[in-house]
Amino acid sequence: MWAIPVAIIIVIFIAVILIRTLCFVPAKEERAAAAPVYVNGEKAAHDLAEMIKCKTISHRDASLDDVAEFEKFEKLLPNLFPAVFEKCSYEKVGDRGILIRWRGKSVDSPSVYMAHYDVVSVEQEDWEKDAFSGIIENGVLWGRGTLDTKGTVNGILQAAESLIGEGFVPEHDVYFAFGGNEEVNGDGALGIVNLFKERGITPGLVLDEGGAVCTGVFPGVTKPIALIGTGEKGQLNIQYTVKGGGGHSSSPKAGGPIARLSKACLNVEKSSFKYTLTPPTKALFNTAGRHSTFLYRMIFANQWCFGPVLGLYAKLSGGEFNAVVRTTTAFTQMSGSKGANVIPADARMVSNHRIIPGENVESVVAHVTKAVNDEKVQVSVINGINPSVISRTDCEGYERVCDAVADTWQDAIVSPYLMVAGSDSRHWGAISDRVYRFSAMALSKEERGMIHGNNERIPLATISRTVEFYIRIMRKS
Repeated sequence: MWAIPVAIIIVIFIAVILIRTLCFVPAKEERAAAAPVYVNGEKAAHDLAEMIKCKTISHRDASLDDVAEFEKFEKLLPNLFPAVFEKCSYEKVGDRGILIRWRGKSVDSPSVYMAHYDVVSVEQEDWEKDAFSGIIENGVLWGRGTLDTKGTVNGILQAAESLIGEGFVPEHDVYFAFGGNEEVNGDGALGIVNLFKERGITPGLVLDEGGAVCTGVFPGVTKPIALIGTGEKGQLNIQYTVKGGGGHSSSPKAGGPIARLSKACLNVEKSSFKYTLTPPTKALFNTAGRHSTFLYRMIFANQWCFGPVLGLYAKLSGGEFNAVVRTTTAFTQMSGSKGANVIPADARMVSNHRIIPGENVESVVAHVTKAVNDEKVQVSVINGINPSVISRTDCEGYERVCDAVADTWQDAIVSPYLMVAGSDSRHWGAISDRVYRFSAMALSKEERGMIHGNNERIPLATISRTVEFYIRIMRKS
């Protein structure tokens, strides 16, 4: 009696799935060929090499910073970019903030192009080349900061130097905001944002580091994808402490401090955070998913049905895909006694969490505490930052970024995404909902691994392409 209706329902269900999949294809888009842009590649490479020679390493303990190296970098800029410093105003904000204003025809809706000039430390013995010599060899520039983000500082100022030399005047004011303590979550960028607040300036576009042009980052997609961050995850460091009596390891009691911490570690790792589709990730799935293989297109076109499958796939695969759909946990530090035969009286470990929009520091701490489920393990917050504001994509500022990206990397899919790392741009959400995160480079998986890693380097062609992008977007400012 019920066989026919059930069969009909199954047929309808399959038909809906297939029809939605067949319709889930890229929109036909014809773009006119972009006008060529001249870049003085030799100057761009030389100038970046000079920047790399400044050892602007920032430390959590600011007393360890080499102030002379930061001053060296600041004094270098007018020598490399004389037209910028003749035409534009220069302002030092706090100890490490640099703000340069290029006056346009209107003061309304200015553009802000950001980067940071401080870098993380290096273990020189693990490098093939000197990290601060600015060595150019076989078409590649080696050095700390080439990718993160002196390469961007250079690209921005090269573009401005070129356009000023042509006599170009932007339609709106343009600001260059460079921070010198981003790597330690310093207050350089915050100081500049507060200055904008005091002066009543509301940017029409803020562009900082973030996504890049990448391949192999989305299931079933072989084309490069230009990822423009419209938001970023929060960050949280949690400390777990177990205090015990300590003692000699020859007569241990069950459930010692290290054992309790180990169990807590496993409990937290097993307790996965919930699968969450934020607006940037929905947009990524809707854009990139249309370029995927048929099976993946079926899944992305029918998330109302296959959402749990995506959640499970992300959880099992881990990595970048999992990071855009849930809060993540990484245990990074553990300490006990200094002696191999001594039971610690005080053992500790630390986990780092990247918080997805929709959750916050308090909700993550509550989740972790529940997962630990041990009164003898003390859970405490070291520091934390909630997720950023999600920026608009239905505005001229976002379209300007997309157009400049599409003209510079014409074979790339352009899409919003959720940035899983942190940047200075999070501060700008307090005064603008048009804050975007894009590092103007095509980066391989190997190159992405060099950021904060060993042997950081950049092809000379990439240096020139970064300048090209900024010339294009500044012409639209």
